[in-house]
Amino acid sequence: MKKQLFNFSFAFATVLLFAQCTKDQAPTPVPSTPTLTKVQLGKLIFHSTVLSNPSGQSCASCHASTAGFADPENFAVSPGINKGMFGNRNAPMACYATYTPSFSINAVDSVCIGGQFWDGRVNTLAEQATKPFFNPLEMNITDVTMFVSKLKSTTFYSDYVKIYGETTDEQKILTNVGDAIAAFESSEEVNPFSSKFDAVLKGNATFTETESKGRKLFVGKGLCASCHLIDPDEASGKILFTDFKFHNIGVPKNPNNPFYKMSSQHNPNGANFIDLGLGDRLKNPRYNGYFKCSSLRNIALTAPYMHNGALKTLEEVVHFYNSRDVDGTLAKPEVPEGMNTHEVGDLKLTTEEEGAIVAFLKTLTDGYK
Repeated sequence: MKKQLFNFSFAFATVLLFAQCTKDQAPTPVPSTPTLTKVQLGKLIFHSTVLSNPSGQSCASCHASTAGFADPENFAVSPGINKGMFGNRNAPMACYATYTPSFSINAVDSVCIGGQFWDGRVNTLAEQATKPFFNPLEMNITDVTMFVSKLKSTTFYSDYVKIYGETTDEQKILTNVGDAIAAFESSEEVNPFSSKFDAVLKGNATFTETESKGRKLFVGKGLCASCHLIDPDEASGKILFTDFKFHNIGVPKNPNNPFYKMSSQHNPNGANFIDLGLGDRLKNPRYNGYFKCSSLRNIALTAPYMHNGALKTLEEVVHFYNSRDVDGTLAKPEVPEGMNTHEVGDLKLTTEEEGAIVAFLKTLTDGYK
């Protein structure tokens, strides 16, 4: 009995001592381990249909992977979450946008380059990613408070917290969401460089005779490579098929653009609306009609083409570049002043040569096997 009492007393004292130690020196908390990476979280946000007002539209609604991360529908411009609402521009591709430099104007020749959106109005993917949420013609979120409330209702909000932490700063939360989406848009899934063109570069495929002819015309007689560069980008070392510069190539108005029929609240000029592009953003008429040169990667998936969806097929696009100034059946430019007359307008390509260039452009589609 004495031995048992001794053992019990010793054990009780040990428990008291341990309790006192843990009280004086709390154990180091174990950090919460995110169940998702930032890229995976960004992908969930990108595809979430909860973050619009009303719910039902996501980033992927207008930037679908099956369409080169552009609009999967053949509308002139993308519809918003509310019926009858349309923006004034065609949704640009999100693929390869991560390589776009910040907007700048060259001090020597005043050439403009870079930035996100057709008019380069923000510098980073993270900035760009949050803008459509608050556009009444797109996802229609009224303010940051509504956005945060909707974010907190998602199934992945706990993963967001594990990655970015809790905060009452709503603007910071929005910034973090942009950061996550940008991480996804910068991932290999969105920028795989897996086209037939890339396979040919690696020696794993060969062009057909027509594709090979199209490539030669692309860099030669067609003058395509003057703006859609086929050499590695200086900053990234990647072939991106764009110089990121702004040009007025004389794109005609699109009579089927539903934006012309929007109410005066959103389009006070109605059918007389003229999209001045960079000129409007910079409030400088020198740049009227200027829009950023797009990458041609996945171009076969992203119809319709140009900032207003005026051209429906690649064949129309190549013919427009070839014959803008000599084919009287083509619609007149929306902004004729300051048009590019060096690489566009009268290239004297034959119909067969136009077709060869189209064949080459189709080798730029990712997912080649």
